[in-house]
Amino acid sequence: MKVPVVVEWTQCGVCAVKFSRSGVKLPAPLQKQFVRYFSGKPTTFRVSLDLAAGTLFQQKVWRVLCSIPYGQTRSYAWVARKLGKSGAARAVGTACGANPVPIIVPCHRVIASDGTLGGYSGGLAWKRRLLRLEGVTLR
Repeated sequence: MKVPVVVEWTQCGVCAVKFSRSGVKLPAPLQKQFVRYFSGKPTTFRVSLDLAAGTLFQQKVWRVLCSIPYGQTRSYAWVARKLGKSGAARAVGTACGANPVPIIVPCHRVIASDGTLGGYSGGLAWKRRLLRLEGVTLR
């Protein structure tokens, strides 16, 4: 099964995940993880990441995103509170938008406090697709 992403990596690990209509064959361990994920099975990606391109704040946000369980969502405000910066929901949204490795760092699981989707760097259609794949009921 080809998965609808293209992955880039450095010597330190995966540095980019980009959505693709055609997809490509990935290295076997990563391919298995993405096939599992896109088959609708809970997946915890086990891969080294190279997130050095992000600011310190962005990297902190991305670490918090990794704590959001498969099939669940949290708000931008929740992420900000986890960082001890309760007024930083917009900055969290900006950091989510800058996430270079969507799906692996699950920024799609972050929604607005009112339950609306907010934004998504891959487009809202992808965000809806990923959340539905994980069994999240959307408004």
